[in-house]
Amino acid sequence: MMEEIARVVASDSQGWLTVEVELKSTCKSCSNSESCGTSAVAQAFSSKTQQFSIQSDRRCEAGELLKLGLPESVILKAAALIYLMPLFGLFVGAALGQFLGQLLEFNPNLGAMGFAAVGALLAWSFGKQQAKRLEVDAQPVILAYLGMSINLQELT
Repeated sequence: MMEEIARVVASDSQGWLTVEVELKSTCKSCSNSESCGTSAVAQAFSSKTQQFSIQSDRRCEAGELLKLGLPESVILKAAALIYLMPLFGLFVGAALGQFLGQLLEFNPNLGAMGFAAVGALLAWSFGKQQAKRLEVDAQPVILAYLGMSINLQELT
């Protein structure tokens, strides 16, 4: 299970929490981050956050931290849909274009290239649509209630 720390932004009386998760860049964790140009560019931009709602069985206050979990199978399925579906569409389209080119007596290589591009685009759009549906169905779960965050600036 993939785990992430989220901060509660708001809560309502029905048990829904609006939480905020900071999207992390891998450029900050590499041992070459001091001498890498890509790391300098990544650090120049402010960190991005994502907000979403999650059901909770207990009331939380704004600013409280939660540990959320999401099964790896959801991420793997989405990655397979986005990366493998276009590859499958490319091969099926190329085979279909080659076959139709020979059947209709025009250049089978041009048919294979054209149908491969169309097949890859169609499979990519189908995979993207299915990945979005999978994302909606996959809700993270609350693994732990971590309490309020400590603000070091208030202590000094």
